[in-house]
This record gives sequence, C-alpha cells and structure tokens, in this order.
Amino acid sequence: MIEVSGISKNFKNFKALDDISFTVKDGEIVGLLGENGAGKSTLLRTLSTMLKPDSGTAKIGNYDLISDSKEVRKNIGILFGSETGLYERLNARENLEYFANLNGISHEDATQRINELSETFDFGSYINKRVGTYSRGMKQKIAIARAIVHDPSVVLLDEPDAGLDFRASKIIFDFIEFLKKQNKSIIFSSHSIENIKNYSDRIIVIHKGRLIESFNVSEYREKYTDKEINEILFNLVCDGDENV
Repeated sequence: MIEVSGISKNFKNFKALDDISFTVKDGEIVGLLGENGAGKSTLLRTLSTMLKPDSGTAKIGNYDLISDSKEVRKNIGILFGSETGLYERLNARENLEYFANLNGISHEDATQRINELSETFDFGSYINKRVGTYSRGMKQKIAIARAIVHDPSVVLLDEPDAGLDFRASKIIFDFIEFLKKQNKSIIFSSHSIENIKNYSDRIIVIHKGRLIESFNVSEYREKYTDKEINEILFNLVCDGDENV
C-alpha cells in the first residue's frame, strides 16, 4: 500500500510537485502519464527517499516516508529509466547476489530467491553470462529482477519501457503483471499512452507538478471507445491547464 499525502517539492523558483495526494492499493498497477518535466520522475524519486519533499509525506506500507526512511527503503524496489544499475562485467547471477547482499539477505536465502526468479522468468543460461553481452530488453528484465530481489512490497519504475522495441517492452510489462499477481503495489511512468492504458489498473495524469486526473481504466473502457480514451489522455497531457 502507498498513501501519498500532500507532497510538494520545489527546485529554486520551480515547483516540481504541487500538493500531490493519491493511494495505491496492494496488487494495483498505477500508470503515471505526463509530458517531460511534468513531475513524474521527481515524484518517484521522492517516494524512493532519493529526494526529500518540502511538504507533505507518504506511507509505504506502515512506514512514513520521512521519519521511517530507512524502513521505507527496505520495502521498495526501484528502477529509473535506462539506469539498470547492473555491473556489465559480472554475470546476472553475480549481479543479483551482490544486490541481495546489499539488502541484508543471507547467501542461502539469496540463492533460493535468485533461483526462483530465474525459473519464473526463464533466464536459463543467460544468468551465467556477462551482462555486457545482453540485449537491451534482457538487461531491463534482469534490472527489474535486481530491483525486486529482496521481495519488496512496493515497486517504482520510471519509464521501464524507454528505448525498447515492442518485443522487449512486452517482456517488461509481462514482468510487471507478474508482480501484480504477487500483490505488490506498483507505480510506473511512461510516455506511451498505449502502455499506460493497456497495463494500468488506474491512470494518474500529472501536468506541471499537479495531479489533474485519476481514473479507473476498466470504468473508462465501459464508457468510451479505445480511440476516445486515447484522445482524452492526449488532451489531458497536452492541455492540462484547461482541465484543472
């Protein structure tokens, strides 16, 4: 569960986030949609404790973002765009073992967890090959495994589909749907209206640091055609000021 309460963040004279509030339930995928500079990455970095809000707070599970930041970090998995966080000279297993160790997981438990991830996502022999030899999609897949090797309850993904072709992108979103089945709370951002629409339970639109719309995707599908939903999202993203 994620509960965001009135988060604001300023950079010099620029308000990156303006009184953002929303909730993400267990087992729910929320897609963040907005133009470049809308505040999506700032919001995710704030929720990950990388940035401190100027006002407001959030709860990750039962932990407060500010007063319990150490516990929050134990309960989140994060991936920011093309920043896979992998060491290319190591193979995938070595990478996952390293990050498991950083999260305080014993060698025995780490081995079991990595074997489970390898089997679930069919890493096969790739797990013993140097990451530097992987395709972009495979690196991204291992990067998400790295982000959840400690089995966090919350997963934050900033543009996990950035720069990926259709096949690689589908691999990533199949992965995200697997996380949903594990009852994790997931937020991902994307510039792709199609990916946001097809893989989110709920969509949140941010425009110039403000949350201007939040809606359930299944409810919209009952009211509008696919083309109409695309037009609604496009107009919200591009003309946010007119919709506030």
